[in-house]
Amino acid sequence: MDASVIVVGSGPAGLMLAGELRLAGIDVIVLERLRQRTGQSRAIGFTIRTMELFDQRGLLPRFGEIETSPHGHFGGVPLNLGVLGTAHDGARTVPQSLTERVLEGWVRDLGVTVRQGQEFVRLSEDADGVDVFVEGAHRPLRARYLVGCDGGRSAVRKAAGFDFPGKASTTELFVADVRGIDLDPKMTGMQVPGGMVMSAKLPGDIWRLIMNERDAPPRERPVPPSFDEIADVWKRLTGIDIAHGRPVWLNAFGDASRQITEYRRGRVLLAGDAAHVHLPAGGQGMNTSIQDSFNLGWKLAAVLKSDPGGAPSALLDTYHDERHPVGRRLLANTEAQRALILGSAEVGPLREVLAELTAYPEVERHLAAKVTGLDIRYDVGGGTHPQLGMRMPHLELIRDGHATSTTRLLRPARGVLLDLADNATLRRRARPWADRIDIVTATPVGPLPDGPLAGTTAVLLRPDGYVGWAAPGSRPDLSMALNRWFGAPTDV
Repeated sequence: MDASVIVVGSGPAGLMLAGELRLAGIDVIVLERLRQRTGQSRAIGFTIRTMELFDQRGLLPRFGEIETSPHGHFGGVPLNLGVLGTAHDGARTVPQSLTERVLEGWVRDLGVTVRQGQEFVRLSEDADGVDVFVEGAHRPLRARYLVGCDGGRSAVRKAAGFDFPGKASTTELFVADVRGIDLDPKMTGMQVPGGMVMSAKLPGDIWRLIMNERDAPPRERPVPPSFDEIADVWKRLTGIDIAHGRPVWLNAFGDASRQITEYRRGRVLLAGDAAHVHLPAGGQGMNTSIQDSFNLGWKLAAVLKSDPGGAPSALLDTYHDERHPVGRRLLANTEAQRALILGSAEVGPLREVLAELTAYPEVERHLAAKVTGLDIRYDVGGGTHPQLGMRMPHLELIRDGHATSTTRLLRPARGVLLDLADNATLRRRARPWADRIDIVTATPVGPLPDGPLAGTTAVLLRPDGYVGWAAPGSRPDLSMALNRWFGAPTDV
């Protein structure tokens, strides 16, 4: 074996997955087709959930000062994300190029090998592993598992025969990063008589422009559009001349909406845009991709570390079970946003009604949770505890007289049994899993707030920060939950 896992693609999904695997001690090779990064930035921000995940791994300081905002939108209808009461706001104007540099520095510090200029061409799978063939290589690389994180045109997806049904593009949009212009910001997009325009100020005196001429047909473009073409479209839509600007990056994209039917086929798995493509409404694409990897990493590591015995291969099936519905809902909400953002004047009344509805706190919370990734609930077993299957909110704690928090407890990327009631019997029952989880007794700073955590005496946190068991209110007992997520107990 050249590595336990080979990851194809060194974008945010691939790098996040590689880091998660290395934190668990798994050897991994990342293959990247490009010899060097382009510096392009398709995504320009983080949702609240991604901010939480980066904080759980101690990554936020690596980004330097991040501009955050409590403002969001659903299809251009403004939302106050502050209604969610989270410890973080969403991050805005963080170029994807910076995200990739930060994540690559992190994984290299962890000892990950990133092989640039290594293009995947085909694979051969057997009962024990996967042979990965690279362009120009004398022999294939071999790994126990292969994960395709190689984008919407994934070569791994095609080579492994994944089905990728959905809707083809019906229109074309342009994106341009331009220096030397001065515009009014339109962060959530604005409908104009001929279509839609969006403008956002990025670091480095760069403006990000996105535009769509209504009914513009999709085109197969072997090369990106010219700046003259984009400047002409912007002028037709807004009346503003940007031809004097200096283009940094230009691209065209469509509104295709597709999702694979299965996230795992034997020893081959897919994550990120390789698994789902959609209109990048609300910047959810990269964030969902990172969260795919956060879900997959600890599960793949648990299976690999425990061979033989311990966490069964079936744990990997929960990756599809949990993330496929997330991807399906993502496509549904971006399709809804597409209708609002790119629709004709006939959609205007619908936008007005939706704006009226968001004045109701429950509606605004529902939509805010949807676009930030905080509405995700996994099936972790029966029970009445309201936080079961959902992410654990940030909670300040005192442990052995020292301040800590649920966020800091998750930094090692291990499971955590958090005992909030100093229950020695509970800790004793969990001891056979102490090689895989941290057993922590702590008390909250102040009383638990009203809401889903009120009255909680203990929670079992998976390494991705989701609640896999809670007391009171979980039907499976603690031992069953530990078996499900962490494998068979170790004799002690």
